[in-house]
Parts: sequence; structure tokens; C-alpha cells
Amino acid sequence: MTSARTLLLVAFLVVSLAALAAEQRGQVLFNGLPVPGATVTATQSGKQSVTVTDVQGGYRFADLADGSCTIQVEMSGFAVVKQEVRIGPQAAASVWELRLLPLDQINARVLAPPVKQAAAPPGGSAEAEAPKPQAPASATPPPDDDEMAQRAADGLLINGSANNGAASAFGQEAAFGNNRNGGRQLYNGGIGFVVGNSALDARSYSLTGQSAPKPAYSRVSGSVTFGGPLPLRKFFRSPPNIFVGYQWSRTNSAITQTALMPTAAERSGVLSGPVIDPLTGTAFAGNTIPQDRLSPQAQALLALYPLPNVTGNPGYNYQVPVVTPTHQDALQSRFMKSMGSKNAIFGNFAFLSTRSAASNVFGFVDRSRTKGINLALNWNHSFRNTLFATAGYQFSRFTSSTAPYFQNRRNVSGDAGIAGNNQEARNWGPPRLVFSGGTAELVDGQSSEDRVQTSGGSYSMLWNHRGHNVTLGGDFRRRQYNARSQQDPRGAFTFTGAQSGSAFGDFLLGLPDTLSIADGNADKYFRQSMFDAYLADDWRMNSSLTLNLGVRWDYATPMTELKDRLVNLDLAPGFTAASPVVASNPTGALTQARYPESLLRPDHHGFAPRVGLAWRPIPGSSTVVRAGYGIYFDTSVYQTIATQMAQQPPLSRTFSIQNNSALTLANGFTAAATAASNTFAVDPDFRVGYAQNWTVSLQHSLPASLQVTASYLGIKGTHAVQAILPNTYPVGAANPCASCPSGFVFVTSGANSSRHAAQVQLRRRLRSGLAGSLQYTFSKSMDDAAVLGGLGGSASSQGNSGAMVVMEGPRLGPASLDIAQDWRNLLAERALSDFDQRHLLSAQMQYTPGVGLGGGALLGGWQGALFKDWTFSTQITAGSGLPQTPLYLAAVPGTGITGTIRPDLTGAPLYAAPAGVFVNPAAFAAPAPGQWGNARRNSITGPAQFGLNAALSRTFRLKDRYSLDFRLESVNALNHPTYTAWNTVINSAQFGLPVAANAMRSLQTSLRARF
Repeated sequence: MTSARTLLLVAFLVVSLAALAAEQRGQVLFNGLPVPGATVTATQSGKQSVTVTDVQGGYRFADLADGSCTIQVEMSGFAVVKQEVRIGPQAAASVWELRLLPLDQINARVLAPPVKQAAAPPGGSAEAEAPKPQAPASATPPPDDDEMAQRAADGLLINGSANNGAASAFGQEAAFGNNRNGGRQLYNGGIGFVVGNSALDARSYSLTGQSAPKPAYSRVSGSVTFGGPLPLRKFFRSPPNIFVGYQWSRTNSAITQTALMPTAAERSGVLSGPVIDPLTGTAFAGNTIPQDRLSPQAQALLALYPLPNVTGNPGYNYQVPVVTPTHQDALQSRFMKSMGSKNAIFGNFAFLSTRSAASNVFGFVDRSRTKGINLALNWNHSFRNTLFATAGYQFSRFTSSTAPYFQNRRNVSGDAGIAGNNQEARNWGPPRLVFSGGTAELVDGQSSEDRVQTSGGSYSMLWNHRGHNVTLGGDFRRRQYNARSQQDPRGAFTFTGAQSGSAFGDFLLGLPDTLSIADGNADKYFRQSMFDAYLADDWRMNSSLTLNLGVRWDYATPMTELKDRLVNLDLAPGFTAASPVVASNPTGALTQARYPESLLRPDHHGFAPRVGLAWRPIPGSSTVVRAGYGIYFDTSVYQTIATQMAQQPPLSRTFSIQNNSALTLANGFTAAATAASNTFAVDPDFRVGYAQNWTVSLQHSLPASLQVTASYLGIKGTHAVQAILPNTYPVGAANPCASCPSGFVFVTSGANSSRHAAQVQLRRRLRSGLAGSLQYTFSKSMDDAAVLGGLGGSASSQGNSGAMVVMEGPRLGPASLDIAQDWRNLLAERALSDFDQRHLLSAQMQYTPGVGLGGGALLGGWQGALFKDWTFSTQITAGSGLPQTPLYLAAVPGTGITGTIRPDLTGAPLYAAPAGVFVNPAAFAAPAPGQWGNARRNSITGPAQFGLNAALSRTFRLKDRYSLDFRLESVNALNHPTYTAWNTVINSAQFGLPVAANAMRSLQTSLRARF
């Protein structure tokens, strides 16, 4: 840590002392307001340099020599400004005030044919129209027309609106900004609405093939924005500029949920398949369980199940439309205040509040609330014209709470006669019921109140010297995560047919195959510190080559708990023995190892080099080569791990066990309490995962305003999360070590991943009103990593962090982990990543009449009024399916964990499925006794994806100060059904059927007034 501080101090001194070069800086204004997009040309000794003003109207030339220099400022609709300035280390920044041209001169320039000129006339006046010099061949070209069009589309603006394209002759009115003449203060604002209704939307897709009722709902969102300088000129020479925006939404989403519910006959004990009496080992007569053998607890829980309402579908016999209302309020604000020529303060404040009521197929409505605030304050100081520093403070606070349906309403477990689980009023509700046969899982949310608070500071410096832009900085953040929740206070029962041969028969008899619970230690106070430091140089070596060189260091401490309520396992070599170790006394009883209070040894190996280049091999050519390499660390895993460690014995009652035939729905939790043992452990030398990213691309412009880019992207992930079940063995095999500890998940960082992708993109720049792009990606991703989903956070984020994240699938183990099947053969886990999408094609197109001569720019009369300024846009996405893992739902011997065993392959074609089924059930079978299943992880390809969205928009200019934006948008405009995933549990009645359907067509209208 000391060496890192020394390095930062030395770098700071070097940068500060080296800032001796001069530069020319300035700002372009109109009526005292900044003008973005103006072209500024500096001419010195026959050499020209060109730049464009930023959003604050500022510009900067870094490579000018001391002496005189001619500065020329050009902006469409304004008179050209040209003046000689003095360049030197102490030279003050220049301020240029533009003057608006008369309307007839603007129209004359817009409609006049282009005139070729060799150079501006010598001694020309400020009004002289000089040709724009060509910018030198740069490795980073300025934004082109299609990029400007995209920026406009992002802000609900279209080509031809008053705010689109500051340098476009067709995008400006006779005055700048709000078209206000005179010297009054300028304010911007707007009010908008987005409206949708079920009457305009398509009916939700039905997996049963029978129409479901269409619920009535609406979607309404509104926004109000206002910005400009505060009217405080009496107190400030330069009053602060502010922006305030408020958005509210009252929306509803509707889907049709589908499930398999018990029939009236099944509820009375009459089942369709052989049912074995566990007491005698023989089948019940007529496959009917006698009434006196039916569990009273099971009968009480069955009252929560609705009767079937659909016939003719063997996988699903019940469907119901579900509407989820969501209310949201959001506030954003920004301010900026200049204090002289060297200092400025700026910052932002944001607030978010969300309320929702999520319902499930049983009609249980769980209500959740979230609130969050975000505050940032920054101070910028200019030491010299080439050296700037910014210091900042950031604070955020986020709270969330969930109130399940039965909270403070009904003690379902107690009324059913289930003892031993948590029956406090805040945790009232049913235990979780899971069935291998496909019967709907009985589940309701868990009560929770969480608060995450982060505060920290940042400091950065920017030094510009000739072709170098050097950035140096660092950040510190302190994070608090306070949770008042328990992982599974009501417990869970899993029924696989291990007792009677029928999963639902086991339930009627009250005999679960596995049971688990995790409650106690309800309030937890986690703490974490995060540091980073970076040094980068954006070096423009010449007009054809730019290099970006840098290094970054990231470090996050493992999470601690304020009262040292964390538990890990002290493990003997080879997992031959295990003993809990508590953070309040972190010395291992078995190994005598001394652990830190986090029970994890910190990982300081967070140094990450970054290098990139942009090279134009042929000066003046449009061909640009770009390449980059970087290492990215993921420090988000610690929260997930700490959440699990805080819910372990001896501080909590936690166990996950397999039934020994003596445990029932009534007494399972109480009888198994003496067998409580740890269900989670983590390698104390756990390392933070990192990904190496590299990319190479070639870009070239083609005729007809086309541009093609070919890219290769590679990612190599190291130290990814991996989860195993030590000392476990296949069903039907003998226990190789009866005295060894088992039943717990062990998490380490030994996994690896890789991703390779080839990408081709064809773009059409905005020409004659038409712009678009077509992109195809071919990729392959593989890993042997686990998912820490469902434990309070995700292992990492997909993208730059590499192939360390997989999509959340059906995780049936109590810890919701993607656990290795065979803990002794981890190589068998390497397979396609859950997010591996082999083919992905996307296309975007936008057309606007009245742009360019070929697009009807001069169109007038009723045709111009009717057609001009409308913009039609569409987006098409098509991709292959994501991989899924076939599962055989049964308990891993010696544990209470299900969902990790894979089936055997039979050799039958995988996709030669019967009608109505998408994966062949005959392709898989239960694993052979004493053997693990030989089907590979992620060996099933999920459903392909396709979507087409479309929008029609226009800006109507009401007066010189007012405009109205209209947009009509359709999602899934073709109403094409696609599915989310297949059911891949082979002993389920829904195997090979879709899990759910994606949303069908919806329409919404947006209207926004601006001034």
C-alpha cells in the first residue's frame, strides 16, 4: 500500500512540473450562451489545425508554438469570426461572441450551389465566407452524419428538428437554440407523455394452445424538464446553470402464466402411475392412496392450489393472466458554476422511488418498494492551460423491501401443522414445495429490508503536452450493506418419488426426499472498502497514429460483518474433516490457521495494463485499424459470499439433508434440527477473477456512403467461481468415506473461460434521408464456471469482465448454485457457456423524407407539409438459441441438494421430438446406478430469438420558441411468438416444452412539448 501511495505522489509531481507547454484555449458564445458544434481553425506559419467546440462551447489547441496565430470560428447561420491572437504560456483564454446573419443571407448560403475556392481572400473581413480546411488524416475521425442522427434519435429528436445537428444547414431555424432573438436569458424545458393501453396490445401467447382472457391495463409515463441559468446576476457575474428533470410512470405489464396443477382425482389420492407403499414395498391397489394415509399437512397446502382450467395439454392444465403494476418516480438534477477563469464546481443529485406488486400463478401478490438517492459534488481547477485537476465526493443510498403475500396475514405453516420453521408474523407463509414430476412449485417471496450505502472520494488530473493527454487519478469508496432478511426461514421440501415412485404421491404421503432451511441471524451489517488508481496516456504520435497506454489497480477488501457474525469451514486436507470457524475467533480448530476477520485472505493482485491503438496506414485514406488489450478485475463476488457465510451454524439454524424415511412434512424441521450443519464454505485463499480482453478491427469507407468494419474480439477469464460438493458420490454407489463431511457447497476460484467472436458491420451514413446498419456476430464461449445467482448478487457482469457470468437457469439446489456434478472430475464441467449465442444478426434502418436533395429537401406545397420531417425507424434482431443443461432431478446422496445430476444419453436424435415438443424425451434416460450422467452441461440448444420493432416520429414546429415531438412505437411489431427457454428436467411432465413465451406486440405513443 505504501509503495502505491509513493508511486502516485511521484507521478503527480512529474505531471505538475512537466506542464510547461503553451496552448490556445477559448470559448464560443452567442448572447452569453455556449455554442457547441462550431468549427475553429488555427493557422500558424502556413499550418492549419481544426477542432470543434464541445457542449460548453469550449475548444483547445495543444500543439501551437509561441507567437502569433490566426483563429477563425465558423458556424452555420452565423457570421465568420477571424482574428489574430498571441500564443504563450501566460496567454489568457479567448472568448468569441458570434453574430447571427440575416435570414436572407442564411437562405442564400443554404440554397446556393457549392463554390470551389483555393483559399480565403487575404485581408478578408470577418464576414468573408472562407472554405473549411480539410482536417488532417486522424486515427480518430470526427462524428459523421449517421452518428449525429443516432444522437438525435436517442433524445427523441428527428432529422430536421431545431436541436438536431448544430452544423447542419437544414437543422437550424433563423436563430440559435430556442430561436430567441435578443439578449434575454435562455431557458430550455419540456413536458412529455408516453401512453399505452391493452386495447392496442396483442393478447399474450398461450402455451396451452387455448386462448386466455385478456386483462385490461394501461401504461402512462410523464416527464418534465427545465434548464438554464439561475436569475442571480445581481449576486454572480456568471450565474450557475441548472437542469432539473422529473419522470413518473404508472405502468402495468401483463403475461399469461402456465402451470400443471393437481386434478381433483389426484388430490383425493387417485394417481395415474404405479404408487408404492413405503411401509410394505408393494403398490397401492388401483394406484390409489387410502384416505387415512393422506397427510393432513399435504391436504392443507393443497388448498392453495387452484383446480385445472385447461384440458388437452399433457404438460400444462392451468393458465391465468397476471398483471403486475409498477409505479415509479425519478428526479434528476445537475448544476455547474464557474468561479473565475480557473475554478468551477459542478454536481448532480438524483432520486428514485419504485413500488410494484408482483403476482404469481397462485395469485400471491408480493409488494416491494425501493428508494435510492445519488449525490455527486466536483471541483475542477486549472493550474495552467495544460494542467487540470478534478476532485469529487460521491454518495449513494439504496433501500429495498419486500412484503410477501402472507406477511402479517396468515400463518400458513402453523395452520397446516408444520412445525420447526420460522413462524414469526413477518415470515408467515407456506414452505417451498418442489416436484420433479412437473407439478407447479409452491413458492412465495421472503420478507426483506435491505440498505446499501456507498460514499467515497475521487481525484484526477489531466495534463496535455504536445500530442500527449495524460490522465492520473484514483478513487476510494466505503460500502455498507445492511440486510434484515433470512435466506429461507420457512424452509423447503423437494419430492422426487424416492419414497413411492411418484413425486406427487410422496407429497400426499407427507414424505419429502430432501428438506432444507436457513433462518436466524436476521440482521446483518456488512462493510467493504474499495480502492483504485490509474495512469493513462492518450498519445497522438502523428496524424495517422494514436496510442492509448495505461495501467490500473483495483482492490476491494473482502466483506466483513460489523459484529463478526461470519462463519466458514476450517477444512483438513482432502476434505477429510471440517470444523466451523467464526470471525469473532478466527482460528481454525483443525489446522490452527489464523484467518482475518473476513475469514478470506485479501487479494491485492489487481494491476491491469491497458493498451490501444488507432492507425490510419495510408494518409488521407478512410482505412483505419484499431486494436486493444486490457485486463479487467471483478470484485463484486464478495457480497454474494458474505451473505452465505452470515447464514451458517453455529450462528444460524441451517441445514440441507436427505430424508431417512423418518422425516415428514409435520416433523421434518424439528426432527432434523439436531443434524444441522454448515451448507456453505469458501476457499480462504479465494482469488478475484479477471478477464483478458483483446480486439482488432479494420474499418473502411465504401461508395454510396457505406462503411464496413470487420472485428475480432477475444476474452480469456481466469479465477472464475467454481462450486463443488465434496465427498459426494452417484446414486446407487457405495459411500467411499462415510466419516468424511458432506452436504456443503465449497466455492473456490479455479474456473476458466474463453470467448472468441468475429463481427462484420455494414453501415450507411445518413444520405438522402436514409441511414442504417447491418451487423453479424459469430461467437463461441466456453467455461467451467459456476453461478452465484440467487445469493444476493451475481458473480460478475457479462461483457468486459469476460465469460465469467452465465445466464440464470433452473437452479434447484438450496444455495441456487450451478454446482459441478462430479467434484473429482471438474474437466467434465467445461462446456459451452450459458450465454453462448453462436449467431446474432441485428439490423437498424432510419428514413426521413426531406433530407438532402435526393431525399426531397426542396419539396414544397402540400407534399412537403405532409411528408417532410417524418422519420421511420426499425430494428430487427435474430439470434440462435442459448445453451441449456439437461437435468435429472434427484438428491445427491448424502446431501439435500438437487438439480446437479445430469442424465445419460440414449443415442436417440436430440431434436427428433414428437409433435408439440421441441426436445426429444427419448434422447435421455436416468443415469445408470453407481454412475454420474454422461450428458454434458449445456448440451441442449434453447429456442431461437427474433424480434422486429418499429417507430414513426416527427417534430412539429409550432412557433419560433416551441416544438412538439410525436412518436408511435411498436415492440414485436410482427406479433411473432418466441420462447424464453425449454424445460430440461427429464423426469418432468414439461420436458421439452417451452418454459414461457416472450412478450407479444405492444404499442405506445409518446408526445413531448419543448420550449
